Amino acid sequence: MHQWTEASGRLERFRLLDAHRLPSPCFVVDEVAVEENLKILNKVQEASGAKVLAALKAFSMWSLGPLVGKYLSGTCASGVHEARLGREYYGGEVHTYSAAFSEADLKAVLKVSDHVVFNSPAQWKRFRPLCAPYRDVKFGLRVNPQHSEGTVALYDPSAPFSRLGTPRASIQPGDLEGLSGLHFHNLCEQDFPPLERTLKAFEEKFGDLLKGMQWVNFGGGHHITRPGYQVEALISLVKEFSSKRKLQVYLEPGEAIAYHSGVLVAEVLDVMHNGMPIAILDTSATCHMPDTLEMPYRAQIIGAGEPGAQPHTYRLGGQSCLAGDVIGDYSFARPLEIGQRLVFEDMAYYTMVKTTTFNGVRLPSIAIWNSVNDTIRVVREFGYEDFKGRLS
Repeated sequence: MHQWTEASGRLERFRLLDAHRLPSPCFVVDEVAVEENLKILNKVQEASGAKVLAALKAFSMWSLGPLVGKYLSGTCASGVHEARLGREYYGGEVHTYSAAFSEADLKAVLKVSDHVVFNSPAQWKRFRPLCAPYRDVKFGLRVNPQHSEGTVALYDPSAPFSRLGTPRASIQPGDLEGLSGLHFHNLCEQDFPPLERTLKAFEEKFGDLLKGMQWVNFGGGHHITRPGYQVEALISLVKEFSSKRKLQVYLEPGEAIAYHSGVLVAEVLDVMHNGMPIAILDTSATCHMPDTLEMPYRAQIIGAGEPGAQPHTYRLGGQSCLAGDVIGDYSFARPLEIGQRLVFEDMAYYTMVKTTTFNGVRLPSIAIWNSVNDTIRVVREFGYEDFKGRLS
């Protein structure tokens, strides 16, 4: 049994994990670390009066749904499938937003949601008659504060010509009739000052529309559980806003719930040479960690360094036929060996949810590790039927 101090780095714990006890590839989530994150988020709820929702778009490991539900007020979803998952496994409120609903999807969403947020007044007006019978559901509008906080363009909802949220100039008298709240979101793994500036921009543009409203959703992207995040400042801001506006505040972090709580274990299948040493792994950039290709993101590996920092440098590639299925160049203290396990850090959020079966590459298994008592539960393994089931 391991005894951790508050100073123990969460990812440092994975150095003690015997990766050969697991199938490969495999996502491994430390339930102890997840609960530590949840306790911090619950502190924000209790001290500020905000309700914190788990953003399933970032981390939807429903095996831990009961644990999440023990601490948070519910979930937020981006469509009918996430909404159903939230209702079935997490408890609490279910908030659903989509850039656009089809009539069929909205009918299904209304049956499982407590809040439904529309992206435009046109969608609300179109579907208001459909929503009318659902008197217990609260409806809102996502607005675009048109205030960018410098995140990567791919992830910036406030970038020019963004389709996410309605700008102030596009809201006409009568557009908000029947709605009880507004929702904004423009952050990505950022700390408190960007939220403070965004809220100021939001109030300047939309403050006059808050009269008669019941709630405001501050969206996600808040890195609340990261060491150094200004938790007390966040609590003060929420309390001040809620008191001044007489509104219920919602926060919907995704990455903060799973921050530094999970890894991806992979195995070296082959080592070849073409101008430099190349190791082929049983994982894949394009199938299992697409952010390494979609944006300037470098996955960290326990024990590895930058190219040339250690004696042996390799290019790590995946199994797929895509020529660019390259995870990156890494250096190691010793030569890599066939069958060796590599552990990619911080792979719980926005990774597990993005996997694909391109080329029929097998999806990573999913396991829960308890870093205190060192027990492992493999909760899901994938095979041919999972690949076949996505096609026809």
